[in-house]
Amino acid sequence: MQSKTSKVVHPLREQTQAHQQIVQQDDSDEIDLSALLGTIWRGKGLIALCFVGAVVLGGYYAFGMATPLYTAKSTVILEAQEQSVAGLESVVGGLSTDSSEVNSELEVLRARGLIGKVVDELNLVSDPEFNSALRDPGTLAAVEGWVQSVLPLGDTGEIVLENRERDAVVSTLLEKMTVTNVRNSLVFDITVETESPAKSALIADTIADLYILDQIEVKFDKTEQATAWLSDRVAELQIDLESAEEAVAAFSSQTELVSEDALRALERQLKDTRDRIEPLTENRAEVSSQLEALTEADTRDARVELANDPQLTRIWGQMQSGDGGEAAFDARFERILAQTEVEVTRASQQIQSLQDAAKSLSKRIESQSQDLIRLQQLTREAEATRLLYEHFLTRLKETSAQQGIQQADSRILSNAVVPINASFPRKSLVLALSGVLGVMLGVALVLLRELRNNSFRTADDLERQTGITVMGQVPVIPARARGDVLQYMRDKPTSAAVEAVRNLRTSILLSDVDNPPQVIVSTSSVPGEGKTTNALALAQNLIGMGKKVLLIEGDIRRRTLNEYFKDVPTHGIVSILSDEKTFDDVVFHPAEFDGAILPGDKSKVNAADLFASEKFRSFLTELRQRYDIIIIDTPPVLVVPDARIISQSADALLFSVKWDSTSRAQVLESLRLLQTSNIRPTGFVLSQISPKGMKKYGYGGQYGAYGAYGSKYYNN
Repeated sequence: MQSKTSKVVHPLREQTQAHQQIVQQDDSDEIDLSALLGTIWRGKGLIALCFVGAVVLGGYYAFGMATPLYTAKSTVILEAQEQSVAGLESVVGGLSTDSSEVNSELEVLRARGLIGKVVDELNLVSDPEFNSALRDPGTLAAVEGWVQSVLPLGDTGEIVLENRERDAVVSTLLEKMTVTNVRNSLVFDITVETESPAKSALIADTIADLYILDQIEVKFDKTEQATAWLSDRVAELQIDLESAEEAVAAFSSQTELVSEDALRALERQLKDTRDRIEPLTENRAEVSSQLEALTEADTRDARVELANDPQLTRIWGQMQSGDGGEAAFDARFERILAQTEVEVTRASQQIQSLQDAAKSLSKRIESQSQDLIRLQQLTREAEATRLLYEHFLTRLKETSAQQGIQQADSRILSNAVVPINASFPRKSLVLALSGVLGVMLGVALVLLRELRNNSFRTADDLERQTGITVMGQVPVIPARARGDVLQYMRDKPTSAAVEAVRNLRTSILLSDVDNPPQVIVSTSSVPGEGKTTNALALAQNLIGMGKKVLLIEGDIRRRTLNEYFKDVPTHGIVSILSDEKTFDDVVFHPAEFDGAILPGDKSKVNAADLFASEKFRSFLTELRQRYDIIIIDTPPVLVVPDARIISQSADALLFSVKWDSTSRAQVLESLRLLQTSNIRPTGFVLSQISPKGMKKYGYGGQYGAYGAYGSKYYNN
């Protein structure tokens, strides 16, 4: 007879494909929001516990552990450009109102120099809140103090330690204070937070006061420096002025007194002299030409014409009339030549005299021009020095008058008010944040627990991962030992466990109404999943219906039925298949079980070979004629192949999966091995379910006989 499990190859392939699709869907990047919210809702107990715990811890911190801190705020406003005082222009300019100046003043308020003055003013070095050395020292600090007391440091070392201690106090105060600029304004808020309300207000006001005082001191120092510099500069300029005036006087006394008018008169005289030289030069040239022509004339006629002398012309006329006169003509001509030569000489002397006068005038003009330029230069230098001297002397008088009347660039807008309530910790905020963090931690733990879960907790999860129906959900049977399982089922016929077995029985019988399964195999992935208990409970339940049931121990290697029954025969199915015993010789009818049991016994032959034999199949065919239901308890699938071999001859395969224990990989690997043998499990049995565990995971009241409402129907 061919088994039903060997006929369902195609459905198994369809189931495998469906499983692969499910795995692909699970591996996608999409997040099922409803599933996520469901997971969080199931973990509401853990989330509530984390919430309460976080709120309790936050309350303990806020009301018990945290040291109250009080915040005080002093407000300072930055004045615009500085106004003059008493009509005097300040030598120290005021501050502008651009962003760079505002940021600079913020840094000044946070400067270590200013904060150091506050530390010294209030003697914060002696305050344990700011000086950690004054608090109760720890072990390391105690050792360090002992080393410092033993080793001689000297004066320099003590100064270094004192400076280090003061620097530490300054750093602590900087951490406890904040300076902020009110947006779009010149207002600064100085906020200080300490353990004392009065101390916070005092420190905030002191910072504001010293900040304003520091501005005045800076201006006073600058004014004092300007006064000293101006005094030195005025003294230097006075000496320079005296030297310049002495140089002008000395130069004036050493040179001829000149003026621009006299110099211009000399220039006019020089021009007139040069103007006289030109006509004289032309006249001398003309006379010289006449002398040269007279000297070169060879005839008396030419001489008369060139000389143009009336007397010489008259004598020449007489000579022409024959009256004689040659001697008179020559004498007169010689006299004319001598007279012409005298005129040439006189003209040359006049020209030379005028040229000498022009040269003298030029030298005189040049000398007096240089003297005038030098005098003007010395005069200008003296005047420039006088102007500088008078300017600096004026500024010195103004600066000296400003000493002691400087004004700060800022003023206090409002003094700090001693706070009444602590600014830290804000108890309501701490509790609220603690609650939020508690909820976040609870959600994280729930999600982490869900992500770390590699087992099956619900039938829906098992069906979704495998594509195979879960036919039963059996809770843990509350029996102390395996031998007490049947006794519990007889004593508690209306318990949740027995009712779950009834549901399993009904699912099996209705799985094929026309041909109900007769040979049922019970297996699992690994040992300890409750397959034997499920097989025994199912057999006992079927017997209660009046069925003739045989339970065969197919796990002949372990022989676990010895733990459920006493006096189990040593011979069993192996002895029957080896023809050593007959079925009637080894069948076992224990008193606590109403059906028949065929135990397993040891064999030298491999169990897989034994169950794969034709003799086993023939033997199973004979048993079908004698019993209504035959249940075979087989070894786990992942351990040995016996279950796959026996399932070839069975009608149904029940696969037990231990709740919250068997890993997904083990179940999927078992299904893969069954698929290689063309075997499809009829259904799963989610066994050994813990009702308390289901409630802890948030599943109580939703699944099967272990729901929160089960107490109304079952008697456990």
